Amino acid sequence: MPVIESEEHKALRAAVSALGHKYGRAYFTHTIEEGRPATELWAEAAELGYLGVNLPEGYGGGGGGIAELSIVLEELGAAGCPLLLMVVSPAICGTVIARFGTEEQKRAWLPALADGTRVMAFGITEPDAGSNSHRITTTARRDPATGDWLLTGRKVFVSGVDIADATLIVGRTEDARTGRLKPCLFIVPRDTPGFERRKIDMELSAAEKQFELVLDDVRLPAGALVGDEDAGLLQLFAGLNPERIMTAAFAIGMGRFALSRAVEYARERTVWKAPIGSHQAIAHPLAQAHIDLELARLMMQKAAHLYDAGDDVGAGEAANMAKYAAGEACVKAVDQAVHTLGGNGLTREFGLASLITAARVSRIAPVSREMILNYVSHQTLGLPKSY
Repeated sequence: MPVIESEEHKALRAAVSALGHKYGRAYFTHTIEEGRPATELWAEAAELGYLGVNLPEGYGGGGGGIAELSIVLEELGAAGCPLLLMVVSPAICGTVIARFGTEEQKRAWLPALADGTRVMAFGITEPDAGSNSHRITTTARRDPATGDWLLTGRKVFVSGVDIADATLIVGRTEDARTGRLKPCLFIVPRDTPGFERRKIDMELSAAEKQFELVLDDVRLPAGALVGDEDAGLLQLFAGLNPERIMTAAFAIGMGRFALSRAVEYARERTVWKAPIGSHQAIAHPLAQAHIDLELARLMMQKAAHLYDAGDDVGAGEAANMAKYAAGEACVKAVDQAVHTLGGNGLTREFGLASLITAARVSRIAPVSREMILNYVSHQTLGLPKSY
């Protein structure tokens, strides 16, 4: 794996950074206050080919991978305007459909995801399942008379359902041989009868709202199933590894934005005839934050490289570690940035206070840091399970 970015990746990073700074934090904050997504930025990013950079060229994408898509999200975040639905629509849903979808599904969804005209959400978390995806109770059964699927269950903390054209739902079907439930993925259009949503009242300040979903015998055609009914777990983790990598990109971008605001302030703010950044009590924590973000980025790049190379097992370990490292680095960078600005760090003018809550998300979702530590201790170190 190359440690130094290629010239193509450097050029992509610079171009996306220019787009992000064209809009900036003020624009992004304005969209949040209006309660709407950043549609103008989303549309221009799509027009420039950034949203679909990871999708196959034959379906309107850029032919790249998660490595390129993570650069896009990181740089937009570093400019103060991260697009959360990039984690979901092109990264999770686009990847799963590109790898496992039918030809009809690919033609229906991939070009539209790439050009931004359609958006997909992703529903996996349930009220009583939490981190244990094996306890998912949303079930799918066949209607023997028609061959349709009938989905019943609940999902929580699903981002952007109100603006998504469809939601990729993780359900479970019964294995005819063992009787056990196995995971499967279904495309559920937004206005399907029986598919209801309720907005969750969040303290988190974000353009994309969170929803609870109720599926009450939602009837779907046979073609709504993505991929092979017997390969659901493989297909599920094909989407979850990019989700972790992109969450790392989201966190690193947010941390870089906060750090840049703090560094700028530390250079200009003068107390006792010297910039506060000349004092080690200010300078050293900011330097440590920068180091942590750079280290997290290296692990993220490793994870993306492994995933794009087809090493799902290696990518699983690296993606979890990247997400963990990025979440920790982001929280520390935001906290130190706010502390550097003092009272100004809590004002709207500097745009850092809202990141305090947002940064915590990178520690919690899509998988908690404790579950990542469990994964590493069991899978990497070979230690016995505690559960």
